[in-house]
Amino acid sequence: MESPRYEPHARFAALRGLRGFPATLAGLWCAGSLQGLERPCVAIVGTRAATAYGRRLAHDFAHDLGARGCAILSGLALGIDACAHEGALAAGAPTIAVLGGGHRRFFPPRNAPLAERIVEGGGAVLSPFGPEQPALPHQFLERNGIVAALADALLVVEAPARSGALNTASWAAGRIPVLAIPGDLDRPHVAGCHALIRDGAVLARSADDVLEALHLPPMLRELDRAPELPAPADPTARSLLSLLADGERDLDALIAGSGATPAATLAALTVLEIDGLVERLGAARYARRR
Repeated sequence: MESPRYEPHARFAALRGLRGFPATLAGLWCAGSLQGLERPCVAIVGTRAATAYGRRLAHDFAHDLGARGCAILSGLALGIDACAHEGALAAGAPTIAVLGGGHRRFFPPRNAPLAERIVEGGGAVLSPFGPEQPALPHQFLERNGIVAALADALLVVEAPARSGALNTASWAAGRIPVLAIPGDLDRPHVAGCHALIRDGAVLARSADDVLEALHLPPMLRELDRAPELPAPADPTARSLLSLLADGERDLDALIAGSGATPAATLAALTVLEIDGLVERLGAARYARRR
């Protein structure tokens, strides 16, 4: 990654307005281009311990929003953050990462190649800390505030009841739209998302919900949408798709809900996977593909 340069507060104020920057912030260290901040900016955040389903959602939302002309902001952490950056890159859209330490003390090291790709793809890697500053736990709270300050909307994909993503949402609350993706009520990794929705966050079902919050046109006109695939001829397969319409389920729940034998259920799921209609999440959990 290129050597970071120091950009004063006035540079970001010119690109984003005042954006609620903390008064004490004099500027940010930057590697890459800041042109992405001229676009509508959506911050996508969530847990580092993301499920396969959450990682896919973060990637798909970022891809769809990037394809619609948005820049994607996140914190370059493992899990949801990294998948959001990856989704933007896959759409050819700029993505902006904000670090919790200095550029030369990069954390987490595993995401250093992703940081390189962000810069090469026309985005930027920012930090409020000098290049040699190590990443310390309390600094990530300040990082979260900067992510929120640069964003026009915040989307929380997966967040447990205590998480950095909720801290970012607290920075954003009252100044930009906050959206959250719901999940199964008994899953701890989405408890924070449900709390946000209970407290007034917008429930996000697709990128169109985020675009609506930004007062931007939806992804596609209804006539442009891909045609619906015909329903499977197998009644067990149709029943399984119906059961998965509301979210992921484990194998036992699918067997019970479909009324089919375990063998017939597994056979139908295999065919649905081959047809690209269903994906397996772990050993015995399934979800519909978008």
